[in-house]
Amino acid sequence: MNDRVENLVIGSGPGGYVAAIRLGQLGRESMLVEKETLGGVCLNVGCIPSKVIVRAAKLMKQIQRAQDFGIETSQPKIDLERLQMWKKNVVDRVTSGVAYLCKGNRVNVVYGEATFQTQHEVQVRTKDSTTMVSADNVIIATGSRPVELPGFKFDGKFVITTTEALSFTEAPNNFVIIGGGVSGLELGMAYAQFGSHVTVIEMLDQLLPGIDLGLVRVVERAVKKLGVETHLKARAKWAKDGKVSAQLADGREIEVPADKVMVVVGRRPNSDHIGLDKAGVKTDPAGFIQVNARMQTNVPGVYAIGDVVGMPLLAHKASKQGVVAAEVISGQASAADFKAIPSAVWTDPEIATVGLTEAEARKQGYDPIVGRFPFTALGRAVAVGETDGFIKVVADKESERILGAHMVGADVTDLISEATLAIEMGATLDDLALTVHPHPTLPEGLMEAAEAAKGKAIDILRSP
Repeated sequence: MNDRVENLVIGSGPGGYVAAIRLGQLGRESMLVEKETLGGVCLNVGCIPSKVIVRAAKLMKQIQRAQDFGIETSQPKIDLERLQMWKKNVVDRVTSGVAYLCKGNRVNVVYGEATFQTQHEVQVRTKDSTTMVSADNVIIATGSRPVELPGFKFDGKFVITTTEALSFTEAPNNFVIIGGGVSGLELGMAYAQFGSHVTVIEMLDQLLPGIDLGLVRVVERAVKKLGVETHLKARAKWAKDGKVSAQLADGREIEVPADKVMVVVGRRPNSDHIGLDKAGVKTDPAGFIQVNARMQTNVPGVYAIGDVVGMPLLAHKASKQGVVAAEVISGQASAADFKAIPSAVWTDPEIATVGLTEAEARKQGYDPIVGRFPFTALGRAVAVGETDGFIKVVADKESERILGAHMVGADVTDLISEATLAIEMGATLDDLALTVHPHPTLPEGLMEAAEAAKGKAIDILRSP
């Protein structure tokens, strides 16, 4: 059986489904092939469900502190079975929303596996049939999967990924996390709040590698307060019989008790089982598909977006690339020329960054100036008892154009969008500083950080 379609999208994550919907908005029909669940990793076992777990942990901490506000409460307890019911409700709601949008935009969703046979012929195998689909345009949005370490083969029970960790109905007594990056710390801190003894083993010399160390230090203090045990510059060796072995920086070997071992040391692209060799699509040595700013591969009519094209592996980057690919297919002058892509970390406190750090700015030839404003001087933060953290703005000294913003503290994952807009539009320090912000709010901190860079922040003492 053979079918012909104008546009075929492989993968329904935040890149794929956005691309298909955008094609529909532009008057073009598409077939969207998904081998598992509509919405991909992000909506089903990633971004969305993880925020349910993180939110529950944050709420639990706030209840524990309620007496500070004169509210008498009993000691809160977590019922993970009920939390899983809420999580399922949330996931069902967002994925059904995607299904509704696909239907309304002439997207034919097919559940099956897609494999290239030639450049524009793709075999789609469902549980009931196998069909050869010919497509004028193909968008590859197959995402990524966790990297597996030697000695830590995933079994879904003892050695697990974030997928299984998001489905716990009981908090493990001893939860060992291999990898102190974003996913490891987000879930590690949450389960520590739920009562697990958490141990993090990180090969590099800091938690959250690649993130400004000044931001990380604030989170490190919170990690320590939760009782999380951390081992930096340590190499995990094996996991078996309820234990994890690791070699520490000083050469000593330790064995840590473990009920669950979550390995989160990176992700690899899902480009190795879709027949790219038959299509002639080029990848780099790590397997990431090579594309230009219009999301075009080396094969005419074949596009790729999201995690499968490389760093940063972010859902919002994938979505924007999906829009670009759809618009290029539709003949529009669209390109992925983003000046800034923000990153967000839902630890407690949160971290959010966008643009250049001071060191990166200097490396690129700028003479950077920096303004920093602490949450301890921010009225709203004091009022709600969330004074850990700060906001830092990096700008070019000569033009005062904003180059970057870096934040740690309550709700900074929401605050970063204003800074991202500032960089995208080429805003200056005065553009932020002269914009009236409502008081008392957390975004005032961004305004004050811009003022601090010019030496005129009102609510902190000026440095000599």
